Amino acid sequence: MLLDTTGIDAFKKHISVSRETEDKLKCYADLLVKWNKAINLVSKNTLPDLWTRHFLDSAQLIKYLPETNHKKTIVDFGSGAGFPALVLAILGAGEVHAMESDLKKSMFLREVSRETDAGLIVHNNRIEKLEPFAVDVFTARAFAPLSKIFDFSQAFLDASKAEKDPEFLLLKGRNVDEELTEAEKKWTMKVSRYNSLSDDNATILNLKLL
Repeated sequence: MLLDTTGIDAFKKHISVSRETEDKLKCYADLLVKWNKAINLVSKNTLPDLWTRHFLDSAQLIKYLPETNHKKTIVDFGSGAGFPALVLAILGAGEVHAMESDLKKSMFLREVSRETDAGLIVHNNRIEKLEPFAVDVFTARAFAPLSKIFDFSQAFLDASKAEKDPEFLLLKGRNVDEELTEAEKKWTMKVSRYNSLSDDNATILNLKLL
């Protein structure tokens, strides 16, 4: 292994996974370390804490996904190194679409998806240029302020014909209150907030636009 995987024990204290899924996550971690030497996927300073900083941070969203009577369609904006898109796909959260305009990062996402049989659908294009489709959940991590995320999602919201209006599950940092205040000038929303398992200064937002 290219990576010390002792950190996965801390991950598994919060997220229960099968041996097969654990092996897939370890494969993902190895490929991330390998590719990170050539392209900037994550800060190298975060690699020693990879399992908490990136994997747990992403996987914790699984418990907040809405209930549906069909396979969930999840759209992740600005997927980058695959957090949370690839983690959710490996965990079997649903049909996960990764939106990533950078070609090299898209190549990485496809490689990991192939190696782990994650079934991730990668869109190597700018969000505003994609043909919108019905979505159950939007996710994003370190991508853009709330107002921008809502703007990007508008066409997908209009196209959605799900049993319920799509929800947003967003991983946010210290500026979450400022982002909510700014977004509320234009958007009316129902807001639920949860403490992050990976960072005391981070917040999980569960939003529904009204």
